[in-house]
Amino acid sequence: MAIHSETDIAPALLAWYDRHARTLPWRAPPGRVADPYHVWLSEVMLQQTTVATVGDYFRRFLARWPTVGDLAAAELDDVLTEWAGLGYYARARNLHKCAIQVATEFGGRFPDTEEALRNLPGIGRYTAAAIAAIAFDRPAAVMDGNIERVTTRLYSIETPLPDSKPALYAHVEAMTPARRPGDFAQAMMDLGATVCTPGRPKCMLCPLTDCCDGRPIAETLPRKKPKKAKPTRRGAAFWIERGDGAILLRRRPEKGLLGGMMEFPGTDWTETGSEALDDTGLPAMATVTGTAGSIRHTFTHFHLELLVFRAQAIDEAAPDNCTWCLPEALGDRALPTVMRKVAKAALSG
Repeated sequence: MAIHSETDIAPALLAWYDRHARTLPWRAPPGRVADPYHVWLSEVMLQQTTVATVGDYFRRFLARWPTVGDLAAAELDDVLTEWAGLGYYARARNLHKCAIQVATEFGGRFPDTEEALRNLPGIGRYTAAAIAAIAFDRPAAVMDGNIERVTTRLYSIETPLPDSKPALYAHVEAMTPARRPGDFAQAMMDLGATVCTPGRPKCMLCPLTDCCDGRPIAETLPRKKPKKAKPTRRGAAFWIERGDGAILLRRRPEKGLLGGMMEFPGTDWTETGSEALDDTGLPAMATVTGTAGSIRHTFTHFHLELLVFRAQAIDEAAPDNCTWCLPEALGDRALPTVMRKVAKAALSG
């Protein structure tokens, strides 16, 4: 059918979604609302992370903590350990804080409005709208990367992101129906993920092709401002062993990058890199015995190169904020991906 206005888009898209909806572990079938706990957990995990990656993490979390009350009662270290590999660890800390608040202040039930949801830790504009729409059938304007791309192309918006976001939100608000708003949001996500893809959109399969103003230039949209080049920081990490083979771990400060996670002691990470060339930062209770190569890791805003030193403890008393851990138990500790790379280098070097 020919589509002529924003109010015509939802019926066409929902009819397509009823036939082509992706099956995802946190989703309810089309026409039904999903469990708010499942929606919230998946949406927090999906921030800056792909659907393919999140599936296994979601299943593990749900098996270990079936309800928000179970998650609230968990130890933060256990949550961080299960989260390891998903990155952006502030999400895990806020996930735990949010679970505690929902369990203690709301009796284990998530609030059902965008405004109330945005007052919870780690829930911003997008996540609040997604939970309100998908879990509570509220007509909220949901905007993730897929929906940005679909909407940009539908209306041929050539203003680069993020400057185009106000216009995008206005269009999504106008398109979102009062009936089945959650399914509409998920249909937009699915359309972007499977048809209106970043590289070569499959326009011939799109249920909205009749009204897509941007089809002739779809592959060039959305436009983005040029990214700044990421700087490279350098430093050293120390694999310190004591007599029984245990390795020294240190907890990072609660606030800041990788807050609250465990790490191997090391130097500061700087762009000068001089610390990576010597044993600056080695605890006084150990002495360097050799090197185990280097590792490279990329964070959101910078690249990191770490030289890995082997060291032997000469005083087996753990310094403040440190603990000993046998190598075979490292998998049970809240080690971020960058530190797992350090461990791999040390164990194989």
